[in-house]
Amino acid sequence: MKKPLIAAATLLAAAAAFSPFAQKAASPEPRPIAPRGPLLAQEQVLVGLFDAVAPSVAYITTERLERVGLFRAEVAQGAGSGFVWDAQGHVVTNFHVVQGARGVTVQLDAGKPIAATIVGVAPDYDLAVVKLKEPPANLRPIPLGTSRELKVGQSVVAIGNPFGLSRTLTTGIVSALDRHLPTSEYREIAGAIQTDAAINPGNSGGPLLDSAGRLIGVNTAIRSPSGGSTGVGFAIPADLVNRIVPQLIARGKASLPGIGIRAIDPNVAARAGIQGVVVADVAKGSPAAAAGLQPVNRQTGEVGDVIVAVNGRPVEAMGAFAAELDRAGIGADAELTVVRDRKPLKLRVKVIDVQR
Repeated sequence: MKKPLIAAATLLAAAAAFSPFAQKAASPEPRPIAPRGPLLAQEQVLVGLFDAVAPSVAYITTERLERVGLFRAEVAQGAGSGFVWDAQGHVVTNFHVVQGARGVTVQLDAGKPIAATIVGVAPDYDLAVVKLKEPPANLRPIPLGTSRELKVGQSVVAIGNPFGLSRTLTTGIVSALDRHLPTSEYREIAGAIQTDAAINPGNSGGPLLDSAGRLIGVNTAIRSPSGGSTGVGFAIPADLVNRIVPQLIARGKASLPGIGIRAIDPNVAARAGIQGVVVADVAKGSPAAAAGLQPVNRQTGEVGDVIVAVNGRPVEAMGAFAAELDRAGIGADAELTVVRDRKPLKLRVKVIDVQR
């Protein structure tokens, strides 16, 4: 049988393919860029907001000593967010960001870290103020808004440093208002803002802004079993921030509303099936004493007055009670609803600053 003949052209093509002198095929040209057109109106708003506000958002790092074993301590680092409050170099953040810190540095925009000192803390409101040791000349305080006018459903923006990723913007809405946010022992912040804008560890102390770029809250907590954002974040309302921060700058601490009582541990009261604030002691000369509040009888152990409402708003424990006194304000008269001998009774009492 005769073998089939291979065309000469085919042989030449095969030889050329294996030749070291064969030229490579030309690379394809990059594809042309499709024209995009202008950004959408909402995109333009966000871009402009970020450009205006981001330089005022701070990346805060801290150093603290942590005990390791009985005879050794190590330097641990922490990080959080903050924002420029005024041209004098005051920066606002959360108390828990700087708690126990022996050193604080603040980085603004793309600048170098600046050493700072803690000038005031308010653990009961989870707020703190640090001051830059060498404030730059071009500091831009964030415009201040009000939390009083917020509506559920309006747009909000959070800027901070989640997981150490600086100058991160996330968007969302006001999910709910008037939440109670636990802070220090037995105390809560009334009127906290709930948002679904992504807030993660490292966002603490950063600003929550409205669509006009105004400060409406300070991001402080998330509710998440995993520790990551699940769309339930909380912020301290701007109206409270605007009351506390000037006090921290002026005297290093914030006023604390009270009436001059000490309450039974809420856990003890709850185990006894009591809802409300059980009055344990009444300070002499206090507004509570003037109003006639009766404490626990130390001799018989009988319960005296149980405060169950302030200005008509129910309080089931000390945290809610403190929040309602804060809502009433120092210097105001508050109406207490108490249960005495199983009967409701209304008393008027003056709210004072128990920090003085």
